Amino acid sequence: MTNNYRLVRRAIAWLTLVAFGLMPTLAFAQTKISYHSNKFSVQDDVKAGRQAAAEAEQQLPILHDAQVTNYVERVGQRLVDAIPPEFQHPEFRYYFKVVNASDINAFALPGGPMYVNRGMIEAARNEGEMAGVMAHELSHVALRHGTAQATKAQKYGLLAGILGVGGAILGGPAGSILGQGGQFAVGAYFLKFSREYETEADILGAQTMARAGYDPRDLANMFKTIEQQSGGGGGGFLSDHPAPANRYARINQEAQYLRVVNPVRDTREFARIQARLHSYPRAPSTAQIMQSGQRQPTETGGRYPDNAPQGRVEYPSSRYRSYDEFGLVRVSVPENWQEIPENNSVWFSPQGGFGRYGGQSVYTHGVNLGVVQTQSQNLQQATDEFVNSLAQANRNLRQIAYQRTSVSGRYGLMTTLTNVNEATGQPETIRLITTQLRNGALFFMIALAPQNETRDFSNAFNNILRSLQLND
Repeated sequence: MTNNYRLVRRAIAWLTLVAFGLMPTLAFAQTKISYHSNKFSVQDDVKAGRQAAAEAEQQLPILHDAQVTNYVERVGQRLVDAIPPEFQHPEFRYYFKVVNASDINAFALPGGPMYVNRGMIEAARNEGEMAGVMAHELSHVALRHGTAQATKAQKYGLLAGILGVGGAILGGPAGSILGQGGQFAVGAYFLKFSREYETEADILGAQTMARAGYDPRDLANMFKTIEQQSGGGGGGFLSDHPAPANRYARINQEAQYLRVVNPVRDTREFARIQARLHSYPRAPSTAQIMQSGQRQPTETGGRYPDNAPQGRVEYPSSRYRSYDEFGLVRVSVPENWQEIPENNSVWFSPQGGFGRYGGQSVYTHGVNLGVVQTQSQNLQQATDEFVNSLAQANRNLRQIAYQRTSVSGRYGLMTTLTNVNEATGQPETIRLITTQLRNGALFFMIALAPQNETRDFSNAFNNILRSLQLND
C-alpha cells in the first residue's frame, strides 16, 4: 500500500468524521421555540378569539370581495398547514378576512381569526412578502401569545379572572375594539406583544414560511418595504410590532438554516388581486374610519361589493369542513362557505351570500346556528315564540307548516317560512329546525336561500342537518 493511498484513505476517513460531526449541528441549527406558561386552556383561546372577532367585525370595514378573500384564504390555509406539528391545535379555526383600510397592517386573534388590511396587500412587492406578514401573525396564534400574555398580567394582579366568555382576556379598557389615537385595539393582550414574543413570532413565521414553500427572507424584506412606503416612520404594522434594526438580521440568520427550493414569490394571481384592489376607490385610513364613524365602505359609484347581496352565488361545494361551535355543536358545512360569528349565534354562508344593508348584516344564502332562551318548555310553543320574535323584525315573514324531524338523534321540529328580503327585494325560503337542549334552551338551525335557488341548496342543508352533533 503506497503512502499516497494511505494519505487518501485517511483524508476520506477524516472528512467522513467531520461530515457526521456536522450533521447534528445542521439538523438542530433551526431555532427551537417553546410555549410560555399559560393558565388558560386552548378552548379559552377559541372562546376569547371568537368573542373578539364578533365585536371587531361590528367596527371593522370588512371588504366583501369573493376573489380577494378567497385568494387570501388560500394563502392563509397554505401557511396554516405548514405550522410545525407541535404548534398545531385541532380546536383552532383559522379564517381570513380583508379589511378595507389603507394602513399597512394585519392582526390575528386567539383561536384563528385573522384580518389583513387591504393596504398591506397593496404594499407588498410579491406574494412572499404578504405571506410573511401573515405567517408572523399566525405564529402569535399558534404559540398562544395572547393568553400567555394575559397569564403573565394576572401574575402581577392586572386581571381579575375570567368573566364570561373570555372576559378576563377581553375585559376592561384593554378589551375595547376601538382604542385611542385612531387604532383598532382589539385588546392589548392580543396586539401589543413583548419584544420576546415578537422575536418568537418572527422565527416561527420564518420556519412556517419555509415549510409552505416561501422564502423566509421575504418576511425581513417586508419590514423594509413598510419603512420605505411609510416614509421611514413605520406606522401600522411596525407601530404595533416593535422592529429594532437587528430584527431583519435575526430573520435572515434563521433563513440560513431553512432550505426552500424554488420559493414562491411572484404569482399571476397576486398581481391580479393587487390590480383588482387598485381599481377600487382609495381605502380610508383607520384614523379616518374612526373620525367619520363610517365602519363600512361607502358605496361610491356602486363599486364596492359591500352593498346589499345580489346576483347568483357559487353552488355549495361537495367537500365539507367540520367546525366545533360553542363546545356544544359539531357540524360540517360546504368547504366554500365562511364562518361568520355573530353575538349569540354563528352563520355559515358562501361568498356573495351576505353583505350590508342599512348598517346591518344581511344574509341571502346560508345556515345560522344558535341557542335562545324561551318561556315555554314545550318544543312547539317554544318554537312559536322564537318565530314570533323573528317576525317582529321581518314584516313579510309567513309560516307554512310544522313537521317532525330528528336533530342529533333527538326529537325536533321543522317549519318552513317564506319572506321577502328587504335588502334584495327577492322572495326567499327559510327552513327552521329546532330542538330543546337538556337545560330547556332552544337550539335552532335556520337554512336560508332565495326561492328560485332553494332546490340548488337543499342537499347542502340536508347534509348539514345530518352532520349536527349536540354535546349538551
